[in-house]
Amino acid sequence: MAKQYNWHRLSDLYAREGEIGVLEVQGKKICYTRYEEQIFAFAYKCPHASGIMADGFMDDAGNVVCPLHRYRFNVKNGYNSSGEGFYLKTYPLEQRADGLYIGLEKSSLFGW
Repeated sequence: MAKQYNWHRLSDLYAREGEIGVLEVQGKKICYTRYEEQIFAFAYKCPHASGIMADGFMDDAGNVVCPLHRYRFNVKNGYNSSGEGFYLKTYPLEQRADGLYIGLEKSSLFGW
């Protein structure tokens, strides 16, 4: 079954190339960055040791780097490019006529 999303319009996001910002949607903190002229959104905390990803940095290869243990995650798909086997949650973004939207997964009644 395909993932279903609730879409939320974002206020104007500004980020210089490689700069990591934080936004809040429905009470949830989410990081974002600009890489290759495109905005990407990803988890606020590292899946390994809960490092704050906004305190990390972007490397030249398009990876967001956790500030605690330097684990690297591809900003486009969350793939753990440094090989530890973790996955960083990413969020879909859509540019629409009236602005930029972020998709948060719909959860079922029991969270399945």
